[in-house]
Amino acid sequence: MNRTLTVDDLLFAGIALASGLLAAFALRVLLRWLGGHADRTRWGGDDVIVHALRAVVPWAAVVGGAAGAAAVLPLTRAVQHTTNQVLTVLLIFVATVSAARVVAGLVRSVTQSRSGVAGSATIFVNITRILVLAIGFLVVLQTLGISIAPLLTALGVGGLAVALALQDTLANLFAGIHILASKTVQPGDYIRLSSGEEGYVEDINWRQTTIRNLSNNLVVIPNGQLAKANMTNFMRPEEQLTILLQVGVAYDSDLEHVERVTNEVIAETMRDVEGAVPDHEPIIRFHTFGDSRIGFTVILGVGEFSDQYRIKHEFIKRLHKRYRAEGIRIPAPARTVTLQQGAVVIPQQRTGEIEAGGMTSVRFD
Repeated sequence: MNRTLTVDDLLFAGIALASGLLAAFALRVLLRWLGGHADRTRWGGDDVIVHALRAVVPWAAVVGGAAGAAAVLPLTRAVQHTTNQVLTVLLIFVATVSAARVVAGLVRSVTQSRSGVAGSATIFVNITRILVLAIGFLVVLQTLGISIAPLLTALGVGGLAVALALQDTLANLFAGIHILASKTVQPGDYIRLSSGEEGYVEDINWRQTTIRNLSNNLVVIPNGQLAKANMTNFMRPEEQLTILLQVGVAYDSDLEHVERVTNEVIAETMRDVEGAVPDHEPIIRFHTFGDSRIGFTVILGVGEFSDQYRIKHEFIKRLHKRYRAEGIRIPAPARTVTLQQGAVVIPQQRTGEIEAGGMTSVRFD
C-alpha cells in the first residue's frame, strides 16, 4: 500500500491488537479452569494436553491480533510479507515447543500407566521431544522459503561421519533402547551385576543407567556395559521373593518341638513386620548333622529385596527370645584339646563335658 497512515488505521490496528490480548486472557482463564477439572481425573494425559494448550492458545490469539493489526495498516508489500513471516515463525515455534511437551508428556504418562514399561526412563521422552523439535525446525525453514532437500542430503552424509566419531555414544544409546525394549530392566528394579554393583535403577537415559545403592549413593553405568554384563534382577518376574536363614539346635533338642516353635515365630514375624508376606506358608527343612548341632533352613517370604534386612533382624531377635523361653539351646562350636605326657592325642570336636581322669584338658569356645 502507498496510502498515508490515518488515525482510523491506528484505531483499527489498536482494536485488533487489543482484541487479540483480550482473547488471550480469556482463553488462559478458560484453560486454567479446564486444568482444574483435569487434575481430578485419573488419567494424566489430559493434564499434559491442557498444560500445552495454555502455552500455545494465548500466543495464537496474540499473533492473530498482531496479524490483524498489520493487515489494516498501510504497509508496503515487502514489510507486510516480512511481518507475516515473523508472526508465522513465532506461531510455529510456540506450537512446536507445545507439541514437544504434549508428545513427551503423553509418552511419560503412557509408560507410567503400564506395568513392565519404563516409567521414569528419560530416553524415550528425550527421543520423542527431539524428533518433534526437529520437525518444527524443518517447517520453519520451509516457511521462510529455504529448501530443506540439500539440508537433508547434507545431514545424511554428515551423519555417517558423526556415527563413526560417536561410536561409543551411539552404542550406549542403542544399548539403552534395547534394554528398555526387552523389558529385562526397568526403573525401580533392584539389580546386581556380576562386577559387584547393585541397587535400585533410578533412570535409563540416552547414555547411561543410574543406580542408587542401599547406602543412598548413585552408581553410573554406561548402557553398553550394562547390556553385556551378567545381571540378577530381584524384581522380575515378580517383586516378592524368598530368603533362606540357617539355624542350628543342640542334639538333645526335641525336633518336633523345635519345628512347632519356629513355625509360630515365622507366622508372628510375617504378620507383624512391615514388608513381610502375611500369607507366606512357614517352611522349615532339617538338613545337616553338624559337628555341634542339627542344622535346618528357615524360608521366609518378603515383599521386595530391601525388606529382607528388616525381616531377618526381627525374626532372629524373636526366635532367640522364644528359644530361651522354651529351653531350646543353640550351641556354640566347642573344641576339646587333650594333652597327655608321652603321647599325642588328636583333638576331637565335641560339645559335652571335658574329660579329666589324670589328663590335662583345655577347652576353647
